[in-house]
Amino acid sequence: MPRRIDKPRTPSRPPRIRVPNQERAIFTVDNQKFVGIVHRLSVTGGSALLVKGPIPKGTLGEMALSTVFGKVNAHIEFLQTGADGVQLAQAFRFLAMDGVSAKRFTAAVEQMQGAGFADVEQKQTPIDMAVESWDKLRKSVRQVSDMLTPGRRARPKA
Repeated sequence: MPRRIDKPRTPSRPPRIRVPNQERAIFTVDNQKFVGIVHRLSVTGGSALLVKGPIPKGTLGEMALSTVFGKVNAHIEFLQTGADGVQLAQAFRFLAMDGVSAKRFTAAVEQMQGAGFADVEQKQTPIDMAVESWDKLRKSVRQVSDMLTPGRRARPKA
């Protein structure tokens, strides 16, 4: 069946969160543990800069991440490198997480979103855009006026 053209597409990707403070996680592949710096997270996975270097796509492993709500353990699958435009960042997706880890992870993600680390853009209303444009125009006119009027006392910046 053909896709309806007139129906707007809704984003299917969950919000991604920039992880602050170069948080480290322990990754385990084939009983070998190594450190990674978590770069981004979402409810479905994330990306990390791995000390060991790239892991082959499709490799299964585990991840242990400490959050303010406690330790989170998850089974993961490594995906492509170059995640989020960072050549050395490797994407991964969550395969399974126990109930306690899932609650802790959800709470941590919600806290980071509330703190403004989510990549979700706020939609501006036409009024917001008009006010922002008007302010830029007003400042530009003041700058030009100040340059063209020599000897004129500078106005305080608003």
